[in-house]
Amino acid sequence: MATDLHELLRSLRVWDPEVTSLPPFHPAEAPAEPLGLFARWFAQAVAAGQTEPHTMSLATADEAGLADVRTVMLHGADADGWAFASHSHSRKGAHLTARPYAALGFYWPVLGRQVRVRGPVTAAPSAEGQADLHARSTGALAAALTGRQSEILGSANELARASEAAWERARREPDAPVPSWTLYRLRPDEVEFFQGDEHRRHVRLRYRREGEGEGWARELLWP
Repeated sequence: MATDLHELLRSLRVWDPEVTSLPPFHPAEAPAEPLGLFARWFAQAVAAGQTEPHTMSLATADEAGLADVRTVMLHGADADGWAFASHSHSRKGAHLTARPYAALGFYWPVLGRQVRVRGPVTAAPSAEGQADLHARSTGALAAALTGRQSEILGSANELARASEAAWERARREPDAPVPSWTLYRLRPDEVEFFQGDEHRRHVRLRYRREGEGEGWARELLWP
């Protein structure tokens, strides 16, 4: 089985020019702050047909400093930071309470691009979290109402019953509150933009926040 896996891995190619068109990236033309470039790259990923471009990896650490990562959805990005949401009692919520610092990773293979973001995380006021939740789909509300995220599940039937009840309530009460639902914002200290190159001359541009001010230093990194 391991041999089959290794053979499969060796058969794969990254950014094959026959199926992937890698766009150029000229760092000298990048804006002075990272949010504008992120918005531009995000729009280009959508236009290029990237599947679920708003999904991202979220890395946190527990009280002992042990790392964890999962895929979540981006809820927004503005001057206040990159936003995502979860129950405060979930594993990620517990991590962010103990260590309010995280990293995000976006990968858009259709363009050979990555964006990495890291910085301190804060919880938005409860009213903002509830407004964010109720602006989403009925399914999102049902999932939030199901609750008990990251707890031990006794059986698939138990989940099915809880989910059915949550869907019924979400349809009946589209403004049903979910007190544990929390909107988090990561205010970046660093944002890195990575553009792949078929000759492996990848372009990496890092924005680094300077001191307590709002300015950004920009620097190229070796690939």
